[in-house]
Amino acid sequence: MTSSAAAFPYFPGIRLLHSPGPSNVPKAVLDAMTKQPMDMGDPRVDACVDACEAGLKKLLNTQAADVFFYAANGHGVWEAMIVNLLAPGQKVLIPGTGHFSESWAIMAEAMGAIVIRTPYHEGYPIDLDSVAEVLRADTKHEIVAVFAVHTDTASSTTSDVPALRACIDATGHPALFVVDVVASLGAIPFEMDKWGVNAVIGASQKGLMVPPGVGFCVADARAMKVCENNPAPRFYWDWLRRRKGPSYSRFCGTAPQNLLFGMEAAFELLDREGVDQVHARHRMLAGAVRAAVQSWSEAGNLDFLCKIPEARSDSVTAILVKPGVDPELIRKTAREKYQVMIAGGLGPFAGRVFRIGHLGDLNPAMILGCLAGVEAAMQSLGIEVGDRGVRRAVEFLSTASR
Repeated sequence: MTSSAAAFPYFPGIRLLHSPGPSNVPKAVLDAMTKQPMDMGDPRVDACVDACEAGLKKLLNTQAADVFFYAANGHGVWEAMIVNLLAPGQKVLIPGTGHFSESWAIMAEAMGAIVIRTPYHEGYPIDLDSVAEVLRADTKHEIVAVFAVHTDTASSTTSDVPALRACIDATGHPALFVVDVVASLGAIPFEMDKWGVNAVIGASQKGLMVPPGVGFCVADARAMKVCENNPAPRFYWDWLRRRKGPSYSRFCGTAPQNLLFGMEAAFELLDREGVDQVHARHRMLAGAVRAAVQSWSEAGNLDFLCKIPEARSDSVTAILVKPGVDPELIRKTAREKYQVMIAGGLGPFAGRVFRIGHLGDLNPAMILGCLAGVEAAMQSLGIEVGDRGVRRAVEFLSTASR
């Protein structure tokens, strides 16, 4: 049988992965994942799960919240959050952030929830005034929760979580505050307890530097109380069945041991670098990408999709192209000619956007290699972007301080 790899040409050297997920996986994580699995009763399995829970709580800055891991991607834990907090017919408010808030809303509706949306204004973060208007209008407090996406990778926009918490508090509404941290955790600070976040969902394949396959929900006491009183039918996703106990109970079956071995190694790497330094590194690398994009945009063929500089993500940059420029051809040329793998547009941004991921296990040399490959791809296609994008990134990095 011929392998799938044999159908593609061989290229020497390394290929630079600059998707916003899956992200680059460190060798220490890959090495950890090569260990043989253990029998489910081996106490080392539970010790690994415990270590991953502790690492996650430290990164989220939470003390008492319960952690629930799943053999699932981010969409899987969206569903877990829905069935644990919402019964069919109950209401949830999902503020518009772009593709991923809408995807979560569609899933909630498919599971019987009544979704109230606030409008997404392209290029802008969550509209706090619209959120306040909806909550104030809900005088019977029928909205159980507000589901918010912290960083929408499709639009590369990061919303202000503390400001959203303050907005909810100002209305006096008792709705739970739930945040999707899939694309933000590990790239920027997150303060679950301090910011008054009742529950979060996330996944392994972005800032946590692990291959796809492990998702998680983290819930505080208020969220757990809603879960306990929620009559929605559920089994595999049920937090109450997964609470505490050995790994077999916590995973409702066999745990994905090798992914967990990798996740434990990833948390060790984050600790060794220091979380503050991890966040500073992401700010620096994002600044370099933005310096290049700003330079490219001066020719008039490209622009930032996110219009508000302070809302631009430190995880990913979405680059809007003018009509007539094909972002998929840019991606194909970067991948096949220059060995740089970047992402395309999703949902309403398909065919209008390409995206450069700059999160996870990356350093300045890797970012410069990515930017050089993308710039070369556009120049080889005759797209006018000038010749100073990479130079501007170099200048930024030479003066940036972590």
